[in-house]
Amino acid sequence: MTSLPVLPLGPGAARGRPAMPPRHLADLDLAGRQALVAELGEPAFRARQLSTHYFGRLVRDPAQMTDLPAATRARLAESLMPDLLTAVRELACDDGATRKALWRLHDGALVESVLMGYPDRVTVCISSQAGCGMACPFCATGQAGLTRNLSTAEIVDQAVYLAGVAASGVVAGSPPRLSHVVFMGMGEPLANYTRVIDAVRRLCAPAPEGLGLSQRHITISTVGLVPAMRRLAAEELSVTLALSLHAPDDELRDELVPVNQRWKVAEVLDAAWDYASRTGRRVSIEYAMIRDVNDQPWRADLLGRLLAGRLAHVNLIPLNPTPGSRWDASPKPVEREFVRRLREAGVSTTVRDTRGREIDGACGQLAASETGSADGR
Repeated sequence: MTSLPVLPLGPGAARGRPAMPPRHLADLDLAGRQALVAELGEPAFRARQLSTHYFGRLVRDPAQMTDLPAATRARLAESLMPDLLTAVRELACDDGATRKALWRLHDGALVESVLMGYPDRVTVCISSQAGCGMACPFCATGQAGLTRNLSTAEIVDQAVYLAGVAASGVVAGSPPRLSHVVFMGMGEPLANYTRVIDAVRRLCAPAPEGLGLSQRHITISTVGLVPAMRRLAAEELSVTLALSLHAPDDELRDELVPVNQRWKVAEVLDAAWDYASRTGRRVSIEYAMIRDVNDQPWRADLLGRLLAGRLAHVNLIPLNPTPGSRWDASPKPVEREFVRRLREAGVSTTVRDTRGREIDGACGQLAASETGSADGR
């Protein structure tokens, strides 16, 4: 695992070693599932049957796997298909095209995932940690602190569930098949490096070993954990790297992204360019537009100079403010001027489609509201 800087813990941070969930078939590759099934005294082909149900047919309930004998099904389900995610709330907006799920894990921790349907694709945004230890002050998850890392299967199960939602046809105007996964939910994916990479391999392995997604349709975000970024570049994966930059200068980024106190802007960008060079994949530069904080014209110009001529694309994000926060979104005229200056510098730039504001769409907001309501009871 990557060594991380010492960061302040939020009020929700766990102390001591949290208990990980029971083993699930998504924690294992197909060979590992076959070996475990054999240890249970069952023929190895049962592992392929289970995997076909779960990854191929998106069936998460063992009771529906009726081609397995009942006694065998119960024994295998106990060892390979424990319940990992319990739905707490599910909300929809944008005429059903955006759907957000809040899950309770086996230890009571809360995580979120989001499905976003478009005319040409279905994207899910999944969490890699319960909470986050990066302490970015404008992020609801960062304010809550880190509870624990998710297991590989807890990460994958979010995608499998939402793939099933898409397959049900309820997302009108969108294809019925999940096509894209972004690791932009709760947590810092590269702080849970091994399990996230294992999850990527499950998502991209062909069925029945995995979901059969294209690596090029997977995006892994990071606030800039440089050693892990360099490790990712050596994985020989074709995933997109998204760097949450949010400021082009160290003085401000030290405040907005505290990990910048360990790895400065120049070092983080150097690791990003190394990733682009080794993979041939364009780096996505994520930049939340925060009123009167990081949206000044001179910062647009500085960002343009840093990125000009690089294999990079800027994704400007209108901030979705958290309740009671002092941070707010930049006015639209300011946003448009920021875009103009970046494009004038020759930097490809878009503004992210705003989804889910009325359902606490920003990362961590739904979990924060659920925790707040529970504390108030």
